[in-house]
Order: sequence, then C-alpha cells, then structure tokens
Amino acid sequence: MAVNWRRGLFRVWLLFCAAWLMGWAIYLTMYGLHGGFKTNRDLLEIPVLLLGPPIAMLLFGLATAWAFRGFKAEKKPAKKPDIDANLNAGHRDRLRARFVKSGVGAFETYELLELLLFAAIPRKDVKPLAKQLLARFGGIGGVMGADLKELAEVKGLSENSAVLLKTIHALTQRMLIEEIEKKPVLSSWQKLIDYCHVAMAHETREHFRLLFLNRRNQLIADEVRQIGTVDHVPVYPREVIKRALELAATAIILVHNHPSGDPTPSDGDIEMTHEIVKAAKSMDIVVHDHIIIGKNGHVSFKSLGLLVT
Repeated sequence: MAVNWRRGLFRVWLLFCAAWLMGWAIYLTMYGLHGGFKTNRDLLEIPVLLLGPPIAMLLFGLATAWAFRGFKAEKKPAKKPDIDANLNAGHRDRLRARFVKSGVGAFETYELLELLLFAAIPRKDVKPLAKQLLARFGGIGGVMGADLKELAEVKGLSENSAVLLKTIHALTQRMLIEEIEKKPVLSSWQKLIDYCHVAMAHETREHFRLLFLNRRNQLIADEVRQIGTVDHVPVYPREVIKRALELAATAIILVHNHPSGDPTPSDGDIEMTHEIVKAAKSMDIVVHDHIIIGKNGHVSFKSLGLLVT
C-alpha cells in the first residue's frame, strides 16, 4: 500500500502557491495604484517575483519525491480471530446457563470448580486445571484446605485464583461457625463437627484448637492455640487453663487433627487430655470433649469413655 505523503506534499505546494500569488496580487495592485511602476524593468521583475518561489517549491517537492521513491507504508498484519477464546466463551456461557437452569445437582465436582475458576482466569479453558487440582489434592476438600504455598505450586493456577479458593474456604468456615454461635454448642453437635472438619481435616500439620464456652454453653471464643508437625503438636495444660480464665469460660472443648487421616487417638493424646481435664477440674472448668479430626472421620473422647481422670 503506497503512502499518502506525496498527495499531502502536493496539497501543501498548492496552498503555498495560492497564498503567495494572492499576497503578491494584492501588493502589486496597491503598488500600481500608487504609481509604483516606473520603467519596463520593473514590469519584467514581476513574473520573477511571482513565479520564482512556487517553482523553487515545486523543484524541492520533486526532489523529495525522487529521493523517497519506492517507499511503502508499513502494512499491519490482519488480526486473526481468537478461535480458542471464542470456543471457551461459548463453553463458559453454556455451563453458566446449565447451572442457572438445573442447579448444583446436575454438575460434576470438576464442573463446579470450573465455574469458580472462571471468575479468576478469563478467556482460558480451565477444565484441565480443575481436574488437575482435584487429582492432586484428593478431592474438593483437599483443594479448599490446601494452603497458598501448595496451591502456588500448581502450574496454571494464578495467585488470584489461589486467593479466591482460600477466600471461599474461609467463608465456608465463617458460615458454619455462625450457625454454631446462634445456639448452645452441645445442641448443635453435628454442626460443630462439620465446622471442625472443614477447618482442620486437610491441614498438613497438627493444629490444636480450643473452643471456649460460657455458662449457657454458648461459644465465646474459637482459637488455634498451637501448630505442630505432621504427627505431633505440643500442648501445655497450664496455658489452656490460663486462657480459659482470661475469657471467663466455664467449659472448653479440645480439638486437634491428624494429618495422616486416621483419627485414632495415640497414647500421647490420651495422656495430654487427662492432664488438661485434671487441671480444668481444679478450677471448676468443664472439659466437654476432645475431638480428633481426620480426613475420613472423627473420634470423640467422650464417646470412647476417655475423659475420665
């Protein structure tokens, strides 16, 4: 495609010539009216004055055109349609429409995870990523329970996506704990178990959690007091009782997890529980239970008769 600068140069020359001639026409008219032309030499100088500069401009323009002959404007390649993006957009629209029409029951787990990833990863097929996450972490619970560092190791998962997953996990915990706070904990036992499972079952290290209750057995504080290794968490009975007294709690529930997935209590778990129960009893604080959370279930010390000192 030839450039248009030659045409522009020609137009500039025409405008210059018109302005030049008009200016001189006015000048010569006024000069002649006042008797300015005295000799024939004066009349001969008029064509030179009128035509000299336009001819010089024309020669300059021709020289410039000759110097830049053959110059072509850069032709931008035509933008190819993003076929993959269009296909992904169609898939996303269909998935959303099916969710609106049929609800959760019509979806596989990976499809629900796809819907969630849509919000953080635009214009990309996230089905392989959703399946990869489920396979790596052993299910949706493992995906949500994974920490940010583990999620960052997954190829294709951005920081925004990882933060979104952890935000959903945190909101789920908040929803469950709010349901527990509305009524006495002992009458909402299954909801308490559900909350502890969501919060702790997929942790890769042992967490020791304390739930502090008032005289009506209502939850007044939920705290993770210690974080240990993959198979041990240090717990100090004196620190447990001290914190209960600071909160004016009259009862507590002990909770910790087993990253191995097996909630069966160890000898160390039993011994530590007995020490806490004994210390709490001396301060008129009741230990309602000690719950061990695993990926595949939970164990209650009270149900096993292990709370007796």
